Amino acid sequence: MKVILLEDVKSLGKRGDVVKVSDGYARNLILPKKLGVEATQKNLNELKQRNRREERIAQENLDAAKALAEEIGGKEVTVTLKTGEGGKTFGSISTKEIAAAAKEQLSMELDKKKMQLPEGGLKTLGVHEVTVKFHPKVTGTLKVNVTEG
Repeated sequence: MKVILLEDVKSLGKRGDVVKVSDGYARNLILPKKLGVEATQKNLNELKQRNRREERIAQENLDAAKALAEEIGGKEVTVTLKTGEGGKTFGSISTKEIAAAAKEQLSMELDKKKMQLPEGGLKTLGVHEVTVKFHPKVTGTLKVNVTEG
């Protein structure tokens, strides 16, 4: 019997796969636990439509991420860092502070977890480039100007 999997099944396949299993396995495990449905023509058509819809949504998300990466490309955020005598800095700038500054100065919501900083954060004054991952395939660069405060 051919079955369309509704969930990942270990050693059988991933969600959306059409697999051939024995009739007993399908009747006694796959169908009662709602892990899959029988691969009728109606169900196969629904699977194709769902796959097309998911591809379209994935493409829209990718396009939106590319647009956001382009938009952020030329932008700069200014963050202040406390300094002492001789320009010695106290502490560092974290992604949380950069995200808050971007929200305040650029009116953009950036996820602090998707920013990549050097180990320990930004500890020196000047302009730094911070990489932001908007999508697994799309990254952007935000300039962060660290000034005395």
